[in-house]
Amino acid sequence: MRTRKVPLRKCVACQQMMPKKELIRVVKTPQDEVLIDLTGKKSGRGAYLCGKLSCFKLAHKSKALDRALKHPVHSDIYEQLAQDFIRVEDEFLAMKEQAHDEDE
Repeated sequence: MRTRKVPLRKCVACQQMMPKKELIRVVKTPQDEVLIDLTGKKSGRGAYLCGKLSCFKLAHKSKALDRALKHPVHSDIYEQLAQDFIRVEDEFLAMKEQAHDEDE
C-alpha cells in the first residue's frame, strides 16, 4: 500500500512547518470577514496557526495575520478571534486526536 502525501503548512507566528490537520486555519472571506475555519474548506484567503494560544498571541503582537491575509485585522477582530480560539481549542485537539488514531 502506498503512503499518502501529507500536505504541510507553515504557522504564520512561529514559522514551523506542520501537517495541515495539526494547524488551525484563519480565513478572510470574500465578504471581508475574518474567522476561524476548522473544516479548512471555506472560501477565501487563509492563514494557519498552531493550536497553541502562545502562537496566537505572537501572531497578534507581530501582526502576522495582517500580512498573511493581506488585510488589516482590527483589534476587536483579534479579541473575537481570541475568544473563538479558546472555545475552539478543545474541539481542535479532539479532532487532532481522532485523526491521529485513524492514521495508526
